[in-house]
Amino acid sequence: MKKKKVFVGMSGGVDSSVAALRLKQQGYEVVGVFIKVWHPDFLVCNWEQERLDAMRVAAHLEIPFLTCNAEKAYKDDVANYFISEYSAGRTPNPDVMCNRYVKFGAFLDFARDNGADYIATGHYAQKVIGTTQEELHRGVDTNKDQSYFVYSLSKEQLAFTLLPVGDTTKDIIRAEAAKAKIPTATKKDSQGVCFLGHIDIKEFLSHYVDLEPGCVLNTAGDVIGTHEGSLIYTVGQRHGFTVTTHTEKRDAYYVVSKDTENNTITVSETKPLLEATKHLILSNLQLREKPVVGMELEAQTRYRQQPFLVRVVSVESYRLELEVLTETDAAASGQSCVLYQGSLCLGGGIIV
Repeated sequence: MKKKKVFVGMSGGVDSSVAALRLKQQGYEVVGVFIKVWHPDFLVCNWEQERLDAMRVAAHLEIPFLTCNAEKAYKDDVANYFISEYSAGRTPNPDVMCNRYVKFGAFLDFARDNGADYIATGHYAQKVIGTTQEELHRGVDTNKDQSYFVYSLSKEQLAFTLLPVGDTTKDIIRAEAAKAKIPTATKKDSQGVCFLGHIDIKEFLSHYVDLEPGCVLNTAGDVIGTHEGSLIYTVGQRHGFTVTTHTEKRDAYYVVSKDTENNTITVSETKPLLEATKHLILSNLQLREKPVVGMELEAQTRYRQQPFLVRVVSVESYRLELEVLTETDAAASGQSCVLYQGSLCLGGGIIV
């Protein structure tokens, strides 16, 4: 029987390296693929080094190595989205869009066009064969679970995808890489926004939109400081602005709202919360399993957030209304809200 061919998205990191190793050990015909993405001219980008690391791993595993040019998809569907959402006063989630349009979009199309039967990534999430269909579940490593970032996978995308490391904890992955003498076994995990890395968001956005300094207000409407441009702040943020009032003892201030028309942000010493009985409205839905009215689910509006309980109030093809049952951190318009039933990820949508 002919071996199934798998294109593995190899970033140069340890997770995708072990994904390729495992699939080769399982008998697949494995091809390593580096996904080249767009980055702005004013940013120093180390993609050549990342590609070299991925190439070294592929050579060590004795598998073919290709490069997928996904610059257009990245620029159109991730970077431009990031800029437009901030410009509209919302809080974007570029990592979700990177997975949706690049790793499981442009890369998946590239794999299909080149004869692959599957793609694979190093995400800490699991694909499980359910009673009626394939399901997306949380990764076993609760500290690394990345199902939040891949919630938008369609049934068709999930069927074409393998997730080889989601059933394992990170420490075991590193030990496995070391045992196989993979060159990236001790490489540190990448951090930061998918295409920005560690660059300041203000620095990036300032090349595309006008960011004017403005006033920081307290909840009484008094001016108590200055900020660097209301567009770059999000609800719950506690840094990046200056409070000029002097008090002997002062707690941290949190952003509780912003007015982009008047270029002000309002802050409070009380952390903003999404209280029980409040409602969340989701649009741009991506659901593999449609919830029903009255169903109680767990939700997350941020990566690594403690899940909170919600009840489904109404379900439409383009809109989902949820009642919050347990108090949690306040959520901002534009963020992704992902829904779970135990470890099963049903999908999610964008907070209106």
